[in-house]
Amino acid sequence: MSHSIPKETFTFFNKLEKNNDRDWFNEHKPEFKAIETGVKAAFNYLGELMNVHDQIEKLKIFRIYRDVRFSKNKLPYKTHFGGSFARKKPELRGGYYLHIQPNNESFIATGFWDPSKEDLLRIRKEFEMDDSEMRAILKDKTFKNIWGDFTGDELKTAPKGFDKEHAAIDLIRRKQFIFVKKYTDKEVLADDFLVDVNHAFKNVRPFFNYMSDVLTTNLNGESIL
Repeated sequence: MSHSIPKETFTFFNKLEKNNDRDWFNEHKPEFKAIETGVKAAFNYLGELMNVHDQIEKLKIFRIYRDVRFSKNKLPYKTHFGGSFARKKPELRGGYYLHIQPNNESFIATGFWDPSKEDLLRIRKEFEMDDSEMRAILKDKTFKNIWGDFTGDELKTAPKGFDKEHAAIDLIRRKQFIFVKKYTDKEVLADDFLVDVNHAFKNVRPFFNYMSDVLTTNLNGESIL
């Protein structure tokens, strides 16, 4: 059985982009279902690869149907596949995401999309106390080559209760701690794509180990689990 993303995926999504309506989709549903089966198999295979070096608690592949209730965009279908891999809670923090979309819009992302108020404060307090470990992870050559630097939302100034002149203010004012790696269509359809994705996810581990350690202890380093 093939462990790669089905070659027809992008062709189908490009056609759906031009015909994003229920009649067209229902007519081509068997084609979609065949592609979806192949994509689900690929996501599951990636999960197996990841479980060799991590503990993945749950894989969630998002449905193609868009929730249009509160959206200005009323098109009924997404033109991409997305899936998230959750790590074993509560001791392992962070998550992984794989996004498959034509026209070189595919990417993987990892990190912390929406930290709770408590987690965000705990992370900021850690950076305020000592940012050296985080800096070392970000500067690591292998890590940097794969993931680059943080992306995501940040405050324009210091969060309440923090000094805007602090040496780690660039880290402290972050609201999200995300890394993104982009892929071309050609890369996604290559036989070794999922192996490459797994390699990238494996190399984010120093960051996850650090964040998990921070988020499962108090400022004195005592476990809060």
